[in-house]
Amino acid sequence: MKTLTVALPGREYDILIQRGLLDQAGAYCRKSLPRAGRLFVVTDSNVAPLYASRLEQSLTAAGFSVTVHVVPAGEGSKCAGQLAGLWEAMMAAGLTRTDAVVALGGGVVGDLAGFAAATILRGVDFVQIPTTLLSQVDSSVGGKVAIDLEAGKNLAGAFWQPRLVLMDPDTLDTLPDATFADGMAEVVKYGCILDGTFFDFLADRPSRKEIMGEIEHVLYTCCNLKRMVVEEDERDTGKRMLLNFGHTLGHAYEKAGHYEKWTHGQAVAAGMVKAAGLGERLGITPAGTADRIAAVLTALDLPVEISCTAEEYAAAIGLDKKGAGADISVILLEEMGRAIPHKMPKAALLEELK
Repeated sequence: MKTLTVALPGREYDILIQRGLLDQAGAYCRKSLPRAGRLFVVTDSNVAPLYASRLEQSLTAAGFSVTVHVVPAGEGSKCAGQLAGLWEAMMAAGLTRTDAVVALGGGVVGDLAGFAAATILRGVDFVQIPTTLLSQVDSSVGGKVAIDLEAGKNLAGAFWQPRLVLMDPDTLDTLPDATFADGMAEVVKYGCILDGTFFDFLADRPSRKEIMGEIEHVLYTCCNLKRMVVEEDERDTGKRMLLNFGHTLGHAYEKAGHYEKWTHGQAVAAGMVKAAGLGERLGITPAGTADRIAAVLTALDLPVEISCTAEEYAAAIGLDKKGAGADISVILLEEMGRAIPHKMPKAALLEELK
């Protein structure tokens, strides 16, 4: 088993990575949640038929009373209506302050369940059991939980660290190819911003089969890089902003497609290529970097360009959480494996994107 510890003062937690770990979830949850009697499991309509009964069996065997709550699969469930429904269901199930919430699923489930855990009874413990590549390498680690609003993605949320993160790479075997590729966008991002050697490692393995052959190493590397960033900057005011490489423009693409046409990973993939090209034009990023990134993403069947109008860029950039007043910090690459925040007027960024 590969183990990482996220060492935040007073809120330290482990990330455990091992094939077959789902069936041992009860024992590890019992160790991390010694006071909990009831666990409220949140999952979605895609994941529930695959893994919910196995998880419930393991948790019950460890002495927990278990309630399983299923939400519809998809980004649409990250909304105030589903959140309110979760709160009511948690109260109906008899959840108390010493009990905990378990998120079993991808990023949507983790964000929604985590935000419910952060707010019900003014905050209860929660455990992340991510089942998609994107959630395993990114959203399940670091404590950002949120729902979407009409105005945009992740605009209502909290920082609420899990007590434990359990990753079973076997759950990736049931992912459709497109969903696996979605997660690979975030994997490639880590190489771009923090570890050029890891980028080269990925470039040499441009297929799902090759990545799955090294999956525990891939998950460990990504989570270790994110761990280092989160320990240094939990609240997203400094170094953690580097993790937003490709996301400022990616959110524009998601919003332009009404969160239906493009997945998060597809949008981030195109956003990274666009950001690298922007960096090249500004003289910050070495020439040819955008092409290097595009080549890896194309091999993984991810888009490297998404059309977006000036108005759509303006709407998304105006809302971007990395913007302060008239300026915005865009994450650019100084070289492969090293990113920096580049502050520029929003108007200048929009001009560059035309």
